[in-house]
Amino acid sequence: MAGFRELLAVEWDDNAVETFRLNFPEVPVYHGDIAALTVEEVLRLTGLKPGELDVFDGSPPCQGFSTAGKRVLDDPRNSLFREFVRLLRGLRPKVFVMENVSGMVKGKMKLVFAEIMRELKASGYKVSARLLNAMYFGVPQSRQRMIFIGVRDDLGIEPSHPAGWSVPPVTRDAIGAYILSPEEVGETRLTPLYTQYWHQTIPGKTLGKLKQNIRLHFDKPSKTLQKGEGNGGVYHPAVCRSLCECEMARLGSFPDGFTWVGGKRNSKNRIGNSVPPLFMRSIAQHIRSELLP
Repeated sequence: MAGFRELLAVEWDDNAVETFRLNFPEVPVYHGDIAALTVEEVLRLTGLKPGELDVFDGSPPCQGFSTAGKRVLDDPRNSLFREFVRLLRGLRPKVFVMENVSGMVKGKMKLVFAEIMRELKASGYKVSARLLNAMYFGVPQSRQRMIFIGVRDDLGIEPSHPAGWSVPPVTRDAIGAYILSPEEVGETRLTPLYTQYWHQTIPGKTLGKLKQNIRLHFDKPSKTLQKGEGNGGVYHPAVCRSLCECEMARLGSFPDGFTWVGGKRNSKNRIGNSVPPLFMRSIAQHIRSELLP
């Protein structure tokens, strides 16, 4: 979407790999644990030499940092950024992007954030980290993320971030005029408890005691879409049901032609784990126009 040619994707989740291959058949995929992927294998698969890669982009798992989770400081998933750093030091790309949740700069997690910054800078990069919200980049969803951008020291270019370019789109912009067939809606009926709470809740508010769930407001951006059924659920503003995968995809700024694999649970996981396409496009366009020599 930003004019780059992707040389390799790395992913261990079976459903994520199947979904990616279906939508991007031209991009090679390493299907496995990134910890087992050597720098030499990356260079062989891409045909590159160290220093030739323009952009190295990754999102190390963020559950240990997330404010939606237990926020355990020594969660082993918090250390997976070291695999990113290992490949960064071996590949020596001109620019890197690393995305993570906003929770890594809150409370005790600031210690891990400081360690990550030290390691990235010690890899030979000028590094800038900033909280950006996807809703200012054309995405109808309030989704704040920490975006690290680094430029290799020898290039003499200071890292920077894109400026927001849109008024936050609202839920109506994404799903308000979208007419769904019964096949598209699928099984989205609520249990009696959820139905009771939905009817008692005004749009834009959480469903009673189900604090991680919200009835969306047509004229406001969606809340952050999260991974997992029943956790952080989003419900239709005007119809007593949860959202179908096509509606969630639109709130995530995915194109209508994007294909999901494995039913609603899997598609919700993919959307909840994703960096929204329009958000990432803005970051990539900024790098291409401002940071690459």
